[in-house]
Amino acid sequence: MNGRLTREWITERFQAGAPSGAPKKWGDYMLNPGMAQSDNLTPAAVLIPVVNHADELTVMFTRRTAHLAKHAGQISFPGGHIEESDKEPTDAALRETEEEVGLPRHHIDVIGQLENYISRTGFMITPVVGVIEPPFPMEPDPGEVDEVFEVPLSFLLNPENHHRHTRQVEGENREFYAMPYGDYYIWGVTAGILVNLYEYLSAE
Repeated sequence: MNGRLTREWITERFQAGAPSGAPKKWGDYMLNPGMAQSDNLTPAAVLIPVVNHADELTVMFTRRTAHLAKHAGQISFPGGHIEESDKEPTDAALRETEEEVGLPRHHIDVIGQLENYISRTGFMITPVVGVIEPPFPMEPDPGEVDEVFEVPLSFLLNPENHHRHTRQVEGENREFYAMPYGDYYIWGVTAGILVNLYEYLSAE
């Protein structure tokens, strides 16, 4: 797949629609079949920001600040709740990206979406895929974002880097995907969405 990882190829894959061979990963419970699923899911959206550098594609992530009440210090995509003012999930993903990292939406070319991802914590997340051409302005919100960094897309789409880890949650063992990259531990929902992206792009 690495030889095909260009902006043009990825855009064509999304324009063609979901390939028939693409498995649908609906969320955390795919690795934990006995996990109870909430009937009252909170709609949310995230942006998978693909940066089109001259030599390779990368994906932009944020590390959340340590003082936040939820998901403190975790690595995530820009995103959050879908508000009433958002016309669709794409609007929420772009709005949250502007608020969190200060990246204006007109710098983002939205090329498609993945299947909704249902998290263990009761969110139904729509992953929106957008391509960004450097250079672009950024002004991360220090109240939410401790760091913005990028990881090569080729690393994230390599199945050898898709590890399954186990952690005890509320007295029960839960499996989740993890993609450690240097000092960055990408895991949970973020890693699960990346596995879905891999399956979407690699399906025949």
